[in-house]
Amino acid sequence: MSSFPISLPPNLDAIVQKFKQRSDPKKRYEQLLWYAKKLESMPEESKIPKNKVQGCVSQVYITADLRDGKVWYRGDSDAQLVKGLVAFLIEGLNGLPPAEILQITPDFIEDTGLKVSLTPSRANGFYNIFQLMKKKALELQVET
Repeated sequence: MSSFPISLPPNLDAIVQKFKQRSDPKKRYEQLLWYAKKLESMPEESKIPKNKVQGCVSQVYITADLRDGKVWYRGDSDAQLVKGLVAFLIEGLNGLPPAEILQITPDFIEDTGLKVSLTPSRANGFYNIFQLMKKKALELQVET
């Protein structure tokens, strides 16, 4: 644990709190599936190698655009639970400036309690999705 805990952005924190309140792994899965249903569809032409999350068993794609100094993500996955993880991260990170996204450490993934509910490959995939989102935020920050 770092000596100076960085507070999570409000949207991300609210989602983490929701998952923390669910001690039953089944309820956490239901929550993820609910997020998956809410996720906006992603255009097929965005599903290219540059937007693919590496190290995921399922097909996962993330795009990021900068509008008015804020990052807006879109994403998709061919697996419903993973799609829920994508939606969770998009909802938590959308509308933040790149610099703020870059300061977020993946510790919050532990706080959700999802790590115990997910298979090791899915937990690792969740981390990889988050890392790609950070990488895209960094690229957008460099462009400005």
